[in-house]
Amino acid sequence: MHELSIVCSIVELASQAAEGRSVRRVTIEIGTLSGVEPEAVAFCFPEVARGTPVEDATLDIREIDAKARCEVCGAEFPTPDMLSACPCGSRQFQRLRGEELNIKSIEVEEAA
Repeated sequence: MHELSIVCSIVELASQAAEGRSVRRVTIEIGTLSGVEPEAVAFCFPEVARGTPVEDATLDIREIDAKARCEVCGAEFPTPDMLSACPCGSRQFQRLRGEELNIKSIEVEEAA
């Protein structure tokens, strides 16, 4: 379950960014073809965050649908799995999105 180590990294980065303040919200993006299970990330987050500045934060997970551009016809099309083909039948394409795992934002309490 690599999601646990991913969550550990997210909590560590958010804690560092907070510079001693409490974190209110962490927003992450997970591509549908990234190999990361959003449910597992959400499950691990509260336990990993316990005792850190991220403990009371809300985790906002945004799933990013996969999309590619065909190198033959130029069409952009959804790729719900790794074996998808362009509507024209070509399997020559460039993935535009769907494999990412990003921390999009970290919202912290204002300094007192």
